Amino acid sequence: MPANFIMSKEIAYRKIQRIAYEITEHNINEKQIIIAGIKKNGLIIANILHGFLKEIFKGEIIVIGINLNKKDPKNASVSDEIDFENKIVIITDDVVNSGRTLLYALKPFLDFYPKKIQTLVLVERSHKEFPVTPDYVGLSISTALSEKIIVETEGGEILGARINP
Repeated sequence: MPANFIMSKEIAYRKIQRIAYEITEHNINEKQIIIAGIKKNGLIIANILHGFLKEIFKGEIIVIGINLNKKDPKNASVSDEIDFENKIVIITDDVVNSGRTLLYALKPFLDFYPKKIQTLVLVERSHKEFPVTPDYVGLSISTALSEKIIVETEGGEILGARINP
């Protein structure tokens, strides 16, 4: 693994599998979970998570996408118009930096009264500017403000994660 890599493909998949078990434990009596992945990488993670959950979660699992421009996140929308009333929604993304993207990703669900909204990120940095703390985290890492964490994907798969100085 190159020096700036912080997570290999194998480790990323193991972490998502572990999170699938956590989600199942926290939602054991639920009949349905909606996984809402922030496009593009968050949706890839949502689909990988779905693969693990369908083996262990007894209820229905629905995957949808959240359309959101991360540079200007004010206009978030979901790919499928479904009823989120009294539902469990899990918002997924690759990296949480400031918390801004996860905060704005909540907007499409605020017209409803979901039973629970949870958040999941593969990598959490320690530079929060917004009051958002993910419920499920693959890896927490402290970085310099100037460093970026990149989760590399290709064809619907995670290849790994690295720090870009």
